[in-house]
Amino acid sequence: MTRGRSSYHREVAATNRESILDAATQLFMESGYDRTPLARVAERAKVSTATLFKQFPTKAELFEATVLAAGISPGPESIEIPAGGFCDGLVALGGDYAELLTRPHMVALMRTVIAESPKFPELRERTFDFGTLPVLEALGRYVRESHRAGTAHIDDPDLVSAQFLGMIASAIFWPRFMHGTWSITEDEQSRVVEEAARTIAARYATS
Repeated sequence: MTRGRSSYHREVAATNRESILDAATQLFMESGYDRTPLARVAERAKVSTATLFKQFPTKAELFEATVLAAGISPGPESIEIPAGGFCDGLVALGGDYAELLTRPHMVALMRTVIAESPKFPELRERTFDFGTLPVLEALGRYVRESHRAGTAHIDDPDLVSAQFLGMIASAIFWPRFMHGTWSITEDEQSRVVEEAARTIAARYATS
């Protein structure tokens, strides 16, 4: 009986968390960080304020969770890396990163982070650790494993990862961030990823 109740409570908690994050994401995008009271989030999520505070003691923690939730992608273990070589693996991971950047809420949430964090100490003090996103963890591990396997010579894996992701983001994310009407086709997006992968492979892959 205890085990059954425990399972039930975990399911309820997970459902409540999802409802809270969905409601918070909508409200943060509609009203911004400052004008989104936690009581309003609880009301829209159809949970009590006590339930909300149990999962997210502060608004900064809730906001951070909405940003990170928008970037949730398949875990590193579920990302299949092609066996064709260093460049092929980069293309696969770069494609996952591009998909993350083009998700509907990503631009709006990042605009809120940039606009609101200078005004609120609690946001500045929170660490938005985007490096914990599964696709970025997978990329870091792939670069290190490629170096150990001898398929690439990489002295600074973090720098190489940043270079690769930067080339993709500069062509796919930031133009959309700056110009709301800007768009990119799937074929253009794939070409961006492939060219970035080829550039990194030309510099770091071993023959």
